[in-house]
Amino acid sequence: MISVEEALGHIFDLVEPLETEDVPIDRASGRFLSHSVSASRDQPPFATSVMDGYAVRNADVQPGVSLKIIGSAQAGRRGEVPVGPGQTMRIFTGAPVPDGADRIVIQEDTVLTGDTITVVENADPGPYIRPAGADFKAGDKIDAPRRLDPQTILLAAAMNLPTLPCARCPVVSLIATGDELVMPGSDPGPDQIIASNGLGLKALLEREGAEVRLLPIARDRKESLHSVFDLTKGSDLVITIGGASVGDHDLVQEVARDRGMAPAFYKVAMRPGKPLMAGRLDSIPMIGLPGNPTSAMVCGMVFVVPALRAMLGASPAPASRMIGTLAAAIEANGPREHYMRATISSDGLRLLSRQDSGLMRTLTRAHALVVRPPHDPEREAGTQVEYLPL
Repeated sequence: MISVEEALGHIFDLVEPLETEDVPIDRASGRFLSHSVSASRDQPPFATSVMDGYAVRNADVQPGVSLKIIGSAQAGRRGEVPVGPGQTMRIFTGAPVPDGADRIVIQEDTVLTGDTITVVENADPGPYIRPAGADFKAGDKIDAPRRLDPQTILLAAAMNLPTLPCARCPVVSLIATGDELVMPGSDPGPDQIIASNGLGLKALLEREGAEVRLLPIARDRKESLHSVFDLTKGSDLVITIGGASVGDHDLVQEVARDRGMAPAFYKVAMRPGKPLMAGRLDSIPMIGLPGNPTSAMVCGMVFVVPALRAMLGASPAPASRMIGTLAAAIEANGPREHYMRATISSDGLRLLSRQDSGLMRTLTRAHALVVRPPHDPEREAGTQVEYLPL
């Protein structure tokens, strides 16, 4: 067995960043920006008013002064004439500041009489003007690689960028294996179960930006596995679920070797997820996940998600861990790195009582996976530990 760190390193060696495509900005949310982009204009492109009020020359303003209104300015329409001595212009939030003005007197600090305003005593000094380029200037960059979240889409749109260079979405083929499996909605036989792992992993990987192909279930026969493997052509990554152990009916490794798979590793010193494998199948990176539901999902989070992010252009890195405090004492850990389901509350992290890798309800109740290093000693309540947020 190899460590989780070594296994993840081998997986990073199997994958590489995908090519770039231009994506319309209204379809780019959640994608990975693959190259830095630059603003094509200043924002704001002109000095704007931050408040409703009156554009004035600051030199004219003193308590009790009266100024003649010569026009108005609003968002999208600049005042037609400059503001001269003794003059003012009615202005609204977001409007371009007229030439000659260098301050906005807010309307609460004025008294309007016909076409004249009088500035009250103790008027707010303002100036309530947002300078041109105060947010960003032409040429300022959005650095890559980065996931395009709503905030970044907002910024890119303001930079007048109609398309964004994004890594192509990885095409992932998911293959569940086993005679015991039937799809949801089927009528299972007395010894069959529902194939849930593939759908859980599909949701996980699509959330990361992958295009997932859920292939037909491969039965426990070599010819069935060969037939399903034939359907993976055009994929960027192949994921098998189950069938990679050493039982008489676990045929994934054997069939993969028959097809010339170059293995990278088999078995990882972790719980859950020991029977993990990876290699290159028909020139395509392949990861073989365990068949137990929690094992498959945990390995998906620990290994497949970082691999996808590397394919999308992010720097190869393990899933980000956080630091939390144990709410109750936990026993010493064994020789494998252990990912333990836990809840998070005001008193800290609390391990769920049932950690069986075949249980799915506990995974839905968990907020985190507490990561126990190999041979980690007993930990008292209040101890800080690493965890992966779910």
